[in-house]
Amino acid sequence: MKIPATFNDATSSNGVLRTLSGLFRSNIREYGMLIALIAVMVFFQFQTGGILFRPVNITNLVLQNSYVITMALGMLLIIVSGWIDLSVGSVVAVVGALASVLMVKLHVPWGLTVVVSLLVGAVIGAFQGYWVAYLKIPAFIVTLAGMLIFRGLTFVLLQGESIGPFPVGFQKISSGFIPDIFNFPGFHLTTIVIGVIFSVLLIVLDMRGRKNQQKYGFEVTPFYFFVAKNIIITAAVMGLCYLMASYKGLPNVLILLFVLIAGYAFLTSQSVIGRRIYAMGGNEKAARLSGVNTPRLLFYTFVNMGVLAALAGLIVAARLNSATPNAGDGMELDVIAACFIGGASASGGIGTVIGAVVGAFMIGVLNNGMSIVGLGIDWQKVVKGIVLLIAVLFDVYNKNKST
Repeated sequence: MKIPATFNDATSSNGVLRTLSGLFRSNIREYGMLIALIAVMVFFQFQTGGILFRPVNITNLVLQNSYVITMALGMLLIIVSGWIDLSVGSVVAVVGALASVLMVKLHVPWGLTVVVSLLVGAVIGAFQGYWVAYLKIPAFIVTLAGMLIFRGLTFVLLQGESIGPFPVGFQKISSGFIPDIFNFPGFHLTTIVIGVIFSVLLIVLDMRGRKNQQKYGFEVTPFYFFVAKNIIITAAVMGLCYLMASYKGLPNVLILLFVLIAGYAFLTSQSVIGRRIYAMGGNEKAARLSGVNTPRLLFYTFVNMGVLAALAGLIVAARLNSATPNAGDGMELDVIAACFIGGASASGGIGTVIGAVVGAFMIGVLNNGMSIVGLGIDWQKVVKGIVLLIAVLFDVYNKNKST
């Protein structure tokens, strides 16, 4: 019996819908928040009369949230391990204060200052990590104490005053833009070329990953979904690059973020250390019995957090062109919220780099959009608190549903 073509089409359409539905359910943490981010951006684009997507505002959005993204990468590993770090805002402040004293008062070259500041961040992370990993003091208590200690040291270093300005080279870490090697008038052509190269690289890596999955017999997404996903990603990358190119090009800090995101995405998904961190967060006792040195691994995650918090402190100081006693105040809340909003589990073992980045941009877009429409800082905090609560509720709901 010959089946009518319309029936075949309907069956095929139903199969596609079922496949897409299954993909969404299995990746609901990442896809759900990404869809929410797009919806929020579209909402504020209309509410602000088109201001949100203007090149100058997109650039400001990246610059204003670069420190959140930087620290969210380190905080993700801490949260995946099953702990938390409340001291990162104070570490940002104390490192910025140290850098200002070195450059402005002691006239240390800014390049050497950057190296010293990152080493100090590592020492701070090691100090806190030792208490948590080897002395078994809860991270909440240790980092709460660290928040007070390093905030106090900030006031000691600055003596209650702001210190600046900084050398031009140091300022360009956060406020500089990559040069246009083509010198095209009115348009930063180098940015477009970088966007094309980056898009091609993403497609090639995605194709290699798909081929490897097929080679070893793993289930892969349907080809049409693979093509559609790469088209959307490429369009997003090129759209962002076009907006940036029509202004001043890609900021230096955005290139730094690309490198960090790519490096930590590889670390968490492709390296042995990354798999061990997730195993430790999922079941610390089982990971230890399987041969993982969990105290040392946890110690390293705190050292890593200290370095990234120090880097964020340098970015903030370079952007403000001064170090202030209140720098970094409340930043830890945005960083922690970014990880949880991006799908990290409060109980550890779950979370992705892309999710943390999406969560950071969600916080940034909310801050930026609400400021443009004139919403007061009091109501901004209310909105961000509600978003965080919904994200954690979403995590608990999914966990209960799976069990």
